[in-house]
Amino acid sequence: MATKIIFHPVGNGDMTLISLGDSAGTNILVDCNIRAAADDPEDSTRDVAADLRRCLKTDKKGRPYVDVFLSTHPDEDHLRGLKKHFYLGTPADYGDDEKPACEKRIVIKEVWSSPIVFRRASKDHKLCDDALAFNIEAKRRVEFARDQKFTGIGDGDRILVLGEDEDGKTDDLTSILVKVDETFDKVNGAQNSLFKARLLAPLPAADEDEADAMGKNHSSVILNMELADGAARETVRNFLTGGDAEVLIWEKLWEKYQNELDVLAYDILLSPHHCSWHSLSYDSRSEKGDDAKVCEAAKSALSQIRAGGQIIASSCAIKDDDCDPPSLAAKQEYELIVKRGKGAFLCVGELPTEADPAPLEFVIGDGSLSRVAQKAALPRRSVVTSGIVNAANSNAARNEAVQKGGNTRYA
Repeated sequence: MATKIIFHPVGNGDMTLISLGDSAGTNILVDCNIRAAADDPEDSTRDVAADLRRCLKTDKKGRPYVDVFLSTHPDEDHLRGLKKHFYLGTPADYGDDEKPACEKRIVIKEVWSSPIVFRRASKDHKLCDDALAFNIEAKRRVEFARDQKFTGIGDGDRILVLGEDEDGKTDDLTSILVKVDETFDKVNGAQNSLFKARLLAPLPAADEDEADAMGKNHSSVILNMELADGAARETVRNFLTGGDAEVLIWEKLWEKYQNELDVLAYDILLSPHHCSWHSLSYDSRSEKGDDAKVCEAAKSALSQIRAGGQIIASSCAIKDDDCDPPSLAAKQEYELIVKRGKGAFLCVGELPTEADPAPLEFVIGDGSLSRVAQKAALPRRSVVTSGIVNAANSNAARNEAVQKGGNTRYA
């Protein structure tokens, strides 16, 4: 059984499922962005929750589950739909067993979360309801681990803390803590020979001024995951994911690892912040236009592509406009990177078509990283006219628009 990476079409947001090729089909979900439109049977938006559920197994009680849910940072477009589709709370209180399979909330066996990401985010913006709920659940699991003295923790209660918190708040969490620069190979509490990851961020601040500069996006979790096709590890590929990390962090990573390029090397890169220009430059294109300069150090950190590598934008369609994210100028920089690696730049929101994007899937196996041919869009959940579709899309765009740098784009 091969290892798979599936990028779900969630607009400007992230939802990536990694399914390891072990006998258990161990899976890791990175972020979640299930929009209200995607849940609406009268709307044309792809039903990504149904797509996700088809990829998941059920436990002995018939409950759908993910082995791990990784939250890179608490932005709404990385946690939207969590409360509705996932169970948060003590496993014994799960109350969906009598519901139809499609309505049962998904159990999260193990959470991967960073406390410093939530702490820095709270200084900059109000957390959405899903982020607040996730933070409460993460804290519940940490306290449960403390109460259990870090032993005998079962499915639905496990947590792995990514990165140290400030003021020594995580000093007693040694057995469930991964520090920056450390590697780990456990998934849901058990060692897995198909997985190994190195934690690259969130980076600690050098001083108070730098701490102030490290807002929510600069504090995203960054992992370089080594994924194998099986226990024999005949095919191994790296997946680099970094949430919405922006230029400051990538610049700092280059300064730190420019003499250890393997640390940043990848076969698949999820372009940070949905192909935003702000992951590559300190300059605003809305202010400077084509005079905006790329930060060469940040670009170098994001350029360690191996032969045949792929750069993926989890975004809506990238157009020649003033919107950011996604940014056409950023796409052009990534295209230069993949050209050197003889690989490809792909936008999830454009494939197989912009009108009907479908999950973008890659397989690691048989000595290669290969893209799976995408299937035609699923039948609509209801019959709608083109006028209704256009109206729904227009409404969704207005409802989920955000402002950044003076430019409006989907969340």
